[in-house]
Amino acid sequence: MEIFKYMEKYDYEQLVFCQDEASGLKAVIAIHDTTLGPALGGARMWTYASEENAIEDALRLARGMTYKNAAAGLNLGGGKTVIIGDPFKDKNEEMFRALGRFIQGLNGRYITAEDVGTTVSDMDLIHEETNYVTGISPAFGSSGNPSPVTAYGVYRGMKAAAKEAFGSDSLEGLKISVQGLGNVAYKLCEYLHNEGAKLVVTDINQAAIDRVVNDFDAIAVAPDEIYAQEVDIFSPCALGAILNDETIPQLKAKVIAGSANNQLKDSRHGDYLHELGIVYAPDYVINAGGVINVADELYGYNRERAMKRVDGIYDSIEKIFAISKRDGIPTYVAANRLAEERIARVAKSRSQFLKNEKKYFTRSLIYTVDT
Repeated sequence: MEIFKYMEKYDYEQLVFCQDEASGLKAVIAIHDTTLGPALGGARMWTYASEENAIEDALRLARGMTYKNAAAGLNLGGGKTVIIGDPFKDKNEEMFRALGRFIQGLNGRYITAEDVGTTVSDMDLIHEETNYVTGISPAFGSSGNPSPVTAYGVYRGMKAAAKEAFGSDSLEGLKISVQGLGNVAYKLCEYLHNEGAKLVVTDINQAAIDRVVNDFDAIAVAPDEIYAQEVDIFSPCALGAILNDETIPQLKAKVIAGSANNQLKDSRHGDYLHELGIVYAPDYVINAGGVINVADELYGYNRERAMKRVDGIYDSIEKIFAISKRDGIPTYVAANRLAEERIARVAKSRSQFLKNEKKYFTRSLIYTVDT
């Protein structure tokens, strides 16, 4: 991998390698874009096959956070940390405190949070060394578990998608299939059940299935049967890359709206959905409730304010559909365009401000010299 060529291609700002021999820390911090504000993105810990894979993951995820934060209307850029190691065996206090010191050294350009392989307790350790961390324990003024907030955002985005497909945002009487029944999906099922939707669900964990079936009168099916269900809405809430050549032809749903990340296996699958007339709510927009929630901690967490912003996911999804129609493009492209247009507007405004400031400084300098 030619790192600088890759960074130049996608306009990355910074890549930081962090090593602490005493704790065993080996981490990469990628900062993609800070036009809108400091980069915010979680710290992921994973057993990467190679250092190159870790670098690629950090870069890819950081860029994704730029788009996610921009589309969510946050005044934040995109960044990400990946820690090389087994999250079940290699963690120690010194490792996360060392990472906290590296983050502190970036002087606010990057703010971290919990991600795959890390926990609230890990964020608390980082917090011992820096204030540039969110998702810490409620005792420190944090928002706590983000899953219910993420679920609410998906619910609101799903209603906007239903309105686009069916002419009404009411989910009452609609049949909705949910793939994956983790913390976010469970709360989402609760919202859907309370509105009167009929649920078809699946998971690889039988206990998770039993809980949703018992609590929300859901019908359970085998994991490989979920795609072909006769439903109005399909909600992927588990793994990524589940919208692909094998699964898309099976779909009967008119709407896809769920919390899973990276749902499209490849961008061409987003084109495929568009050609089929399936209304797709782009994943990084509809599942942004969690990042919106933790971002509010930067202002001193206020749940009412945070939930009001999460409620705005409905409007963001509607804007994406409008751009899709306006430009005749798939919704995943429209989501990227929404983010890129916002970044471009702010960049132009900032550039004009700096230009005016330079003119003012030059005139002041001439005046001072003349007098």
